[in-house]
Amino acid sequence: MSDAVLMRLAATIRERRAAGADKSYTRELLDGGARRCGKKLGEEATETIIAALCEDDEALRAEAADLLYHLLVLLESRDVSIGEVLEVLDARMGTSGLQEKANRQTLADRT
Repeated sequence: MSDAVLMRLAATIRERRAAGADKSYTRELLDGGARRCGKKLGEEATETIIAALCEDDEALRAEAADLLYHLLVLLESRDVSIGEVLEVLDARMGTSGLQEKANRQTLADRT
């Protein structure tokens, strides 16, 4: 899978914002704001963890897809683009995970 799939899905979610609420589940979620979108993302994260620990690979793939969809909906609810998130990930590439985490902690300590 390429990031093009995520970009297309994010664009579809953005388009759904303008759709009638009775025609789009995505629009219903967005109308509920970040709180509703975040709650749904949490539910999907839990289901993904359960699938990872207790179910087969097919179930895990399905739950992971749901998780990514709901993450994109939450991002849209806050007007944060997937492109911005991918830029953060790109900037972290080549940095040790331990070093990157230490850098974030240093920034948090300054505020």
